[in-house]
Amino acid sequence: VLIKPSGAYLHATRSGNILFLAGKGVGAYSGKVGREVSLDEAREFAKTTTLMLLAVIQREVGTIDRVSRFLKINGFINSDPEFDQHPKVMDACSDLLEGIFGNNGLCARTSIGVAATPDQIPLEIDAVVEIMDSQEAEQSGGEVRR
Repeated sequence: VLIKPSGAYLHATRSGNILFLAGKGVGAYSGKVGREVSLDEAREFAKTTTLMLLAVIQREVGTIDRVSRFLKINGFINSDPEFDQHPKVMDACSDLLEGIFGNNGLCARTSIGVAATPDQIPLEIDAVVEIMDSQEAEQSGGEVRR
């Protein structure tokens, strides 16, 4: 279930067949990764956040079967200054996308540590996705492309 954006923004905007997804995070939790939040917990939060991004795609275009490919994901990890495992946190997101979309889930990625996130959530992830039009989706058999 998607909650209303907490500010003056949209869950997603679309230009042609490119869908830009606003940053999402698991809002019920707070803390810095490497201090209050373990690496394993952060990886689980990354998976949950990825599922939230997929829910946005479904809401925007009707089904995740219209995803042609992920183009870019950005991970902003609210981390202790000494924490240096940001890519391992974001691997949980990448692995989930690859598991669902095959090679079309693999994409360019940024994984960085930040001093703070909204409400001190452990991480925020946004994405850029290429979407098939309805005709392309029908031709692909309506299944997730791998």
